[in-house]
Amino acid sequence: MEKKRVHVFISGRVQGVFFRAYTRDTARKLDLSGWVRNTSDGRVEAVFEGGEENVRTMTDWCNEGSPLGRVDKVEMREEDYAGEFTSFDIVR
Repeated sequence: MEKKRVHVFISGRVQGVFFRAYTRDTARKLDLSGWVRNTSDGRVEAVFEGGEENVRTMTDWCNEGSPLGRVDKVEMREEDYAGEFTSFDIVR
């Protein structure tokens, strides 16, 4: 299975609605590694690494988001897979 890494910025009503927790839980279910955090400009930023299909499923999820949130825009860029993470965590 080919490994993939994406870096995303999610805009909308994504802070204060458990978006990071849902992101973490979803990424862990998909066996992805990386991190998620709030940004000072009101967005959520995340890096996902793992199998290509699971990363695609995760980025599709990012367009829907948490039940209490609202996603207006997802900016995504592919990066070189680094394999630098051992888990998926919420960071500050």
